Amino acid sequence: MARKSKPTAEVISSRVVFHGPVFQVTSNQVLEPGGIQARRDVVRHVGSVVILAVDESGGEPQVLLERQYRFAAGDFLWELPAGRVDEGESELAGAKRELREETGYTARNWKRVLFFYSSPGFLDETMAIYLARDLVAGPAQPEDDERITVRMFPLPDLLRRVFNGSLRDGKTIAAVLWLAQAGISGKSRRRD
Repeated sequence: MARKSKPTAEVISSRVVFHGPVFQVTSNQVLEPGGIQARRDVVRHVGSVVILAVDESGGEPQVLLERQYRFAAGDFLWELPAGRVDEGESELAGAKRELREETGYTARNWKRVLFFYSSPGFLDETMAIYLARDLVAGPAQPEDDERITVRMFPLPDLLRRVFNGSLRDGKTIAAVLWLAQAGISGKSRRRD
């Protein structure tokens, strides 16, 4: 059976209204599939990778988080290591680079487990979450503007933080809930 093509908006006009080192903003006049003509401003981003680094050497999975100041949130947040994919770089290569740079860790086993739009109402950024297993510690190589604290958290502690509202980063919440649902434990190590 043939698949129906997805309806798309017709772009009447589009112009870049801001161009920065990480993203650009376009202002677009569009005719949407429902027949509505509207202005849609969109933040354009190349996409990000997120690393769900899990240590399974003990009984309960331990998840590697980093704490850093986020100006937009106006606070220090605990979150998974993440970053944008550099030009010409694959998602997996970007994930490996970000984990090593920000935390010093490398991993022997990698698997993409989630892929989503971070805020599709106005932002085209996608996030690919990679499960990183069989971790090996090493020296971190953060960028000059990064001040990062790294710590392992037991999965039950992170679940409590999700449900009491103290873990506030969306990509981290999604990954923690995925990990809890996936049922990965140190007792049943599987190779991906």
